[in-house]
Amino acid sequence: MTNEQTAIKATYFSIIGNTSLALIKGLAGFFGNSYALLADAIESTTDIFASFLVLFGIKYSNRPADENHPYGHGRAEPLITFLVVGFLITSATIIAYESILNIGTPHDLPKSWTLIVLALIILWKEYSFQKVMKKSIITNSSSLKADAWHHRSDAITSVAAFIGISIALILGKGYESADDWAALLASFFILYNSYMIFRPALGEIMDEHRYDDLVENIRQESLKVDGIIGTEKCFIRKAGMKYHVDLHAIVDAKISVKEGHDLAHKLKDTLRSKILELGHVLIHIEPNE
Repeated sequence: MTNEQTAIKATYFSIIGNTSLALIKGLAGFFGNSYALLADAIESTTDIFASFLVLFGIKYSNRPADENHPYGHGRAEPLITFLVVGFLITSATIIAYESILNIGTPHDLPKSWTLIVLALIILWKEYSFQKVMKKSIITNSSSLKADAWHHRSDAITSVAAFIGISIALILGKGYESADDWAALLASFFILYNSYMIFRPALGEIMDEHRYDDLVENIRQESLKVDGIIGTEKCFIRKAGMKYHVDLHAIVDAKISVKEGHDLAHKLKDTLRSKILELGHVLIHIEPNE
């Protein structure tokens, strides 16, 4: 299975899971008189749209290079990640606003059975986070990583709701708003996670160097090619699931231009065959004098 297929499969998993949980949370929140669960349902609803955005981004970013996009369409993925972060911030804002309104509004205690629903949701969302995060690491997908953090954010809001409802039920009348305070606290966790998702995507757009391990791997593989004496500069840019590389390779100064040209092609082909996540590789030949 290719990285693209793996990422798409993980995204469909997220869409189906988020749709099911949005319905379950909404119904449980309405009939169980839990504002925290209703806030949780709102976040899951935004997650559905965010997952569709991720699906679009993954498919578009993996389109092959063309005349107008010689490096491919990979940069579409961090742009989609920015939109996903926008959904997270929007859902956090809605949850915070609704929670503040509900704190000042008298209402009945949540139903005790909502805790069972929340416990099951927490387990499922943490499993979903681990599953999608693993796929994002395998595929080097920033938007899939953002989708994974949607699951973790959902788990956090559910944990907050569980704590809030438990406090309200244990302490009884007068503590009904504990449920709403929990939802408000959860909104701040979501905002923090939004930043954690946004930061690496911004680095990708700005060509920030964050790939020391990959650089070292490239240097080691380069030295295994006959005729390559060493390496100098190595610049890496991430675009979608691929890494584009500019590498300066040191060769014997006495070889011909044709031999240097052939060595550059040999090195390029070797690197792309040994390190599958590499995309465009540009080799600049340097003499050893």
